[in-house]
Amino acid sequence: MKALTRREKKVSLSQSNFQLHKPYDQARQNRYSNSNGVERFWVYSNDKPFKQGSPTKPRTEMRISGHDYTSGVWQFEGNFYVPSGTTGACIMQVFGAANQATSLQLRVYDGDLKVYRSQVVASNIYNRWFKLNVIHDVGNSRVTIFIDNAQKVVEGGKGASNFYFKFGVYAQDGSSNYMESRWSGIKVFKK
Repeated sequence: MKALTRREKKVSLSQSNFQLHKPYDQARQNRYSNSNGVERFWVYSNDKPFKQGSPTKPRTEMRISGHDYTSGVWQFEGNFYVPSGTTGACIMQVFGAANQATSLQLRVYDGDLKVYRSQVVASNIYNRWFKLNVIHDVGNSRVTIFIDNAQKVVEGGKGASNFYFKFGVYAQDGSSNYMESRWSGIKVFKK
């Protein structure tokens, strides 16, 4: 499957489709900015979770809402940039899976973009812009990852669920004190 085909339809997105998850005790502008079409997300390893009582690690992420799905072929597209020093951070997720929270997490460890902590998707990513396409084929239980229009990884799906896309920065084990990612050109397609 290509990163974009004529059979796919671009999903209409408005500001109401972008729901920010950030440390609950921080004002929006203390962990997120949007300037000239570039969204900047940052978080510290000692920040609070996104809601009181949550056992999860700190995050500043955008959840694409209003377009949750349980079937079909869905595609996330965006351009990302990770500054040097950010490590142990998830920058994009396909949320939802049968027996775990996510079907995919793209994480940064020491300058490499990985599927969770294992397979390398792209190396030496610091301080450069990349185009990312993630295609989730629910029926065939497959997630395909493209970097700069080149297919890099095909992963098996993680079972039936209610799915949606998230992007930003979310601390993981072994995270740096400060984590950041920047995004532009966010689009969603479905087939």
